[in-house]
Amino acid sequence: MASRSSGTAVAEPVTPGSRRSAAKTAAKPSADAAAASFAALTHKLDYLDAGDIKRVREAYRFADEAHLGQFRASGEPYITHPIAVAGLCADWKLDAQAIMAALMHDAMEDCGVTKAELIERFGSPTADLVDGLTKLDKLQFSTREESQAESFRKMLLAMARDVRVILVKLADRLHNMRTMDAMAAAKRTRIARETLDIYAPIAHRLGLNQTYRELQELSFQHLRPWRHAALSKAVQKARGYRRDIVERIQRDVEKAFHQSKLELQVFGREKTLFSIYRKMREKHLTFAQVNDIFGFRIVVQTLPECYLALGVLHQLYKPMPGRFKDYIAIPKANGYQSLHTTLVSPLGTAVEFQIRTEHMHAVAEKGIAAHWLYKSKGGAVQVQEAQRLGAMWLQSLIDIQDETRDASEFLEHVKIDLFPDAVYVFTPKSKILALPRGATPVDFAYAIHSDVGDHCVAAKVNGEPVALRTELRSGDVVEIIGAPGAKPNPAWLNFVRTGRARSKIRHYLKTMEQEESQELGSKMLTQALRAEGLTMPGDDTEESPVWQQLTRWSGNRSREELLTDIGLGRKIATIVAKRLARLLADRGTRPDAVTLTMGRYAHEDNDHAQGMVTIDGAEGASVQMAPCCHPIPGDAIVGYLGRGEGLVIHTAECGIGKRLYERDSERWMQVDWAEQPTRAFETGVTVLVKNGKGVLAQVAAAVAAAEADITHIDMGDEPAAQTTELRLLLSVRDRLHLAEVMRTLKRSSLVLRVARVKP
Repeated sequence: MASRSSGTAVAEPVTPGSRRSAAKTAAKPSADAAAASFAALTHKLDYLDAGDIKRVREAYRFADEAHLGQFRASGEPYITHPIAVAGLCADWKLDAQAIMAALMHDAMEDCGVTKAELIERFGSPTADLVDGLTKLDKLQFSTREESQAESFRKMLLAMARDVRVILVKLADRLHNMRTMDAMAAAKRTRIARETLDIYAPIAHRLGLNQTYRELQELSFQHLRPWRHAALSKAVQKARGYRRDIVERIQRDVEKAFHQSKLELQVFGREKTLFSIYRKMREKHLTFAQVNDIFGFRIVVQTLPECYLALGVLHQLYKPMPGRFKDYIAIPKANGYQSLHTTLVSPLGTAVEFQIRTEHMHAVAEKGIAAHWLYKSKGGAVQVQEAQRLGAMWLQSLIDIQDETRDASEFLEHVKIDLFPDAVYVFTPKSKILALPRGATPVDFAYAIHSDVGDHCVAAKVNGEPVALRTELRSGDVVEIIGAPGAKPNPAWLNFVRTGRARSKIRHYLKTMEQEESQELGSKMLTQALRAEGLTMPGDDTEESPVWQQLTRWSGNRSREELLTDIGLGRKIATIVAKRLARLLADRGTRPDAVTLTMGRYAHEDNDHAQGMVTIDGAEGASVQMAPCCHPIPGDAIVGYLGRGEGLVIHTAECGIGKRLYERDSERWMQVDWAEQPTRAFETGVTVLVKNGKGVLAQVAAAVAAAEADITHIDMGDEPAAQTTELRLLLSVRDRLHLAEVMRTLKRSSLVLRVARVKP
């Protein structure tokens, strides 16, 4: 039975500074070590033509010169690392440009070689590959995390343009993971964690299963060395116990297929230590309870033979219900195809079989790289297919990049999208979509198109209406119901699972907040200028120098950004208005007497007022109702301009609001309700009720009879007694409507007292 090696661990590349010290202390290996290594690489390049091999040798000489005098911590010449990376790329049969980039991938970062130099000597495509692999070390970042996120973002965007970037990067990471023993424990742990969180899932998404498993295994070995050692020992011991049953199953299977006259290969395979460990953790099992440690892989000649082989197996052993998966008819998102079935062995243990063709097997192990492996048969078409397969996921990176400017947020969205498990769902027109496990109808809507997601209001799954937070299952037929005026709900961020949906929602909310804040800021500055006897200057050519001077003074990049800052409370409208008045006075503009009188009349009751703003409920995120007092139309209200929070509306008698006024009076401004508010507003009431059958139903019926809605109900944690106090959040039109609701509640026989909540 074949078992996998998790790779050898020798040493890890060190920084240029530490290389010098390493060079002094390490014993230098033989001078021809690098040459011997390149000879081994040349042997792997026999699939390239003579011209390509000549260019690769030229790239090797260039890299060898660039790294001259540099040594790894093990004492080997540093050039051995690029040669090893190029060797891994050659195993995948990548083209000459990728092999050259692998040889020179550290030249720009560590040796001061410029991109222009590489373009001149090796051409633009190779230089672009090397540049995509180079970290952003020259820029200054405030934290290691920020630097890592920005470098990762750069690499992923280069990878979206050319998938060879990530193939070379994965080869680089794999060799570094194999040779990490000479590093400090803390650094080893950090790199292993990064590999497990990011690079192993990327390998999986691109179908590089062999690389994926080895990266996982090596990460596990460095992150949990004791557990890795204990599990390794347990598996070694169990292997001896299970040898007889494995050999018996293999004999039975080969005999059955021989009788069916099917030509095939049968391979025994063993679960990796990391997958055993993960299964034990997720399902709370002991090692003895994990009974599918081994399985079999059957490779046949043609696609129809896959299904014939499945029939033979199901006649030989009984299949376990619900454990059959057809990834040939519905391939995984990374192009993986196989039939999976779990059978009950003669000793009652579960054994998994995977059935596939030779080409499917190559794609399963090498993923996108398999298309280079087979390009001698398919020519350029196979390489195009590799790019297309990669583009299925990589295109979403470009979409996320367009919406997300913050590097760490971009990294967070990408991590979300690196889910190894997927569910396969259908549109009403039978188009299939792969989504991460736990995805909801909102994720589905954004996967179709951002407009579908933005205007989504409801969903149907298999013809039945469902909540938008419902988790989808494989085989579900999902229909999205939209409305032209609908917009994304911030609450969706609590349950969406795809990075695309999350970035689109955040982008929309940020854009809307900016537009609303800009509109509010414009209104506030207009009112504050009126108190100075001036009107708002336009942004035409004649008056644009005034805005340029004002934005330079305020530290903003544009007029729009300044107005947004005023709307969000980052700038005080009265202070900005006074500065603008001074600038206008310098240009000869004088206060208008009528405007000045109107401004004074509007603010005679409030020295600190910045102008009257009317509230009608359509302001959106830039204006919030304070959760402490829940103001509603008809209440006397005041506005507090929180720093970066926009305008927060409090009732005039709110105790919290009064304390804020004493502390920060200049941030208060006059506000009033519009004559016709556009929506209902929430406010809190307490209802003391007698405990009895149907009390909640009576309360709900009374609220409904008064044409109001209950948006939240809280009964507290007190044990049941004769009476209970309910705290309701009601949606009402205004104070008169609230009074009507409270009167209706008081008429109920089980209600003892009703009062509005006041802070």
